Amino acid sequence: MAPLLTQSVSSHPSLSRHCSCHALRHKASRPVFKASWQELTGVLVFSAIPFTAVKAIANSSLGEKLRKRLEETKREAVDGSSRFRAQAQRAREDSFWYGAERPRWLGPIPFEYPSYLTGEYPGDYGFDIAGLGRDSASFQKYFNFEILHARWAMLAALGVVIPELLDMQGLVHFVEPVWWKVGYAKLQGDTLDYLGIPGFHIAGSQGIIVIAICQVLLMVGPEYARYCGIEALEPLGIYLPGDINYPGGFLFDPLGLSKDPVSFEDLKVKEIKNGRLAMVAWLGFYLQAALTGKGPIQNLLDHISDPLHNNILSYL
Repeated sequence: MAPLLTQSVSSHPSLSRHCSCHALRHKASRPVFKASWQELTGVLVFSAIPFTAVKAIANSSLGEKLRKRLEETKREAVDGSSRFRAQAQRAREDSFWYGAERPRWLGPIPFEYPSYLTGEYPGDYGFDIAGLGRDSASFQKYFNFEILHARWAMLAALGVVIPELLDMQGLVHFVEPVWWKVGYAKLQGDTLDYLGIPGFHIAGSQGIIVIAICQVLLMVGPEYARYCGIEALEPLGIYLPGDINYPGGFLFDPLGLSKDPVSFEDLKVKEIKNGRLAMVAWLGFYLQAALTGKGPIQNLLDHISDPLHNNILSYL
């Protein structure tokens, strides 16, 4: 019966076109975004927990006790923070990486560097060929954005490399260890274990939009708390001695890396340099995925095994 039905449909072009159009309409009518209310509620609850917890504690009797305790110690903490900033400024003036004598991006080659780039910020090599930093307010904003993207790029690079490496070594088995294939599988509507944990589907199993909502909320939340937390955490009895990019304190510096102002200024330079490398590495990840369809660790192994045939020229 099935072959006869197929033959009868194919023998009538108009009927065949009607069936094809109906199939296309049916396929197009399928909703792109499908998620249960439990999944969406879970995303919202998880993203709202930090803000709800801060508000609840601040309005409780515990919050009142914490504020009173902070009032007793804040003056001393502010004085200590002021002394540290003065020491950090002196350390920056004496550092090889800051000021007028700092290294420049062209090295010994003569070049008229912008006068507004004075070496005040870490990682300032006098590079601004587009003139984006002429306005001091815009320059500060761009620096904030660069720090933010550099830190996310470093974390994301670890998230790309470590699962593939662990899976290759047989230490941890992931359903899909290659970073771009995980996103591709979600675009196809496949169900993947979130964070590689079997049965953990907090982000849902019905498409990339739920993943996007979850990631945006969970990423924006900590960054919003970081920007507003300098003073917004004081109702919890927490005083942060730094600024929005380097808040300091036990929450943002649990290892005490900022206790020595000289090494701290050098660490700022190292951080932005590694962050810029991570952002460039991400461009490499994208190109490798597009050209080879493999992960960066596998690409590296292929290149080491046969550099003459496995390189960028072989894929152009």
